Amino acid sequence: MKILFLTENFPPETNAAATRVYERALYWVRDGHQVTILTCAPNFPQGKLFDGWENKWRQVQHMDGLRVVRVKTYISANEGFAKRTLDFVSFMATAYGAGLFEDRPDVVISTSPQFFAAVGGWALAASRRVPFVFELGDLWPRSITAVGAMKQSPVIRALERLELFLYRRSAAVIALTRAFKDDLTRRAIDLRKVAVVINGVDLPRYAPRPRDAELAAAWGLAGKFVLGYVGTHGMAHGLINVLDAAERLKDDDRIRFLFVGAGAERQMLMDQAAQRGLTNVVFQGMQPKEMMPRIWSLCDVALVHLKDDPAFAEVIPSKIFEAMGMGLPLLLVAPEGEASRIVIDDRAGLWVPAAQPRKLAAAAQALAGDDAHRAELAAASLAAAPRHSREYQAKRYMDVLDLVVAGAGPTRAGTIET
Repeated sequence: MKILFLTENFPPETNAAATRVYERALYWVRDGHQVTILTCAPNFPQGKLFDGWENKWRQVQHMDGLRVVRVKTYISANEGFAKRTLDFVSFMATAYGAGLFEDRPDVVISTSPQFFAAVGGWALAASRRVPFVFELGDLWPRSITAVGAMKQSPVIRALERLELFLYRRSAAVIALTRAFKDDLTRRAIDLRKVAVVINGVDLPRYAPRPRDAELAAAWGLAGKFVLGYVGTHGMAHGLINVLDAAERLKDDDRIRFLFVGAGAERQMLMDQAAQRGLTNVVFQGMQPKEMMPRIWSLCDVALVHLKDDPAFAEVIPSKIFEAMGMGLPLLLVAPEGEASRIVIDDRAGLWVPAAQPRKLAAAAQALAGDDAHRAELAAASLAAAPRHSREYQAKRYMDVLDLVVAGAGPTRAGTIET
């Protein structure tokens, strides 16, 4: 099968969408499929070109069997609605243009939360007269209002109408959570076309390993109990709650909160930690993907955190599955929903409701003080990882694509769930 995949984020970027698309596509290539990725020059989340890259109209590279076509876009940091929208729309336009000159694919796929990539993917599929598949990674534009970037308005309502149009015009929607499928069916989207392929972990890349003593010493974590948050520091994550918890624990010298990554709220968090004198909080910048196992090895507990908003009850952060692959117990701070059910059902860690710093602090201390319980959670976390493997999910995703290309997507895609 010839697959043309639109995603604004792709390695060497390290966010969830980039990792998900790349790792899954490698399994498709291994199985004999041809995959072309339409993306842009790496710049997320700071909105600055990575070293060694240029923002050209078209540049082609070959990466581990994937053909990667990068197009020129307006580049903006991951903050501010107007500039980010201009960034998104520019990718929609240039990716659409570039896609017209690619070999005719069998299917076009676009992934959200970059919503306008889906618009470009639908238009491209229509122009090339091939099926379009919408990979639903976030209920955009609802997430815009959830993080407070915009309030309900005629613009939001117009975007919601466009969102529903894309769902209806797609041959299949592949939702990353069951809650997304439930939401679409409540809004009269044909459930027969909505498959569920939950995110996962590429197990060959992650496994338990001893703490990296060199890195621990360099980052001032030697001999400390480390709760690690690894990922984007964005408006959707509500990480000020972690600082509130850390402030309650600043006299407990055993415990360190480690933040690794970048994002719209990182500087604010660093400034707040400095103002509060929180020496128990350690910040490190965004790291290359190959560093992730070393970084996870520093952690006694994987901290996964989302903002206190009902929209995020439907989200399953990919960090959950990476931590499972590393055999780490989880401390999930989020609204009750799909992610909390996974952690509880798999007995892989503790769940704390979002925006309750006292409970977060108490959970951190409890984990630090109970080696036996932490070991039980770690063992269960590792045992759960194979149930969420990237390889298995790549196969289920391909099952949907096979149905779509055969013309059976709307009637049978909805039977597929991971």
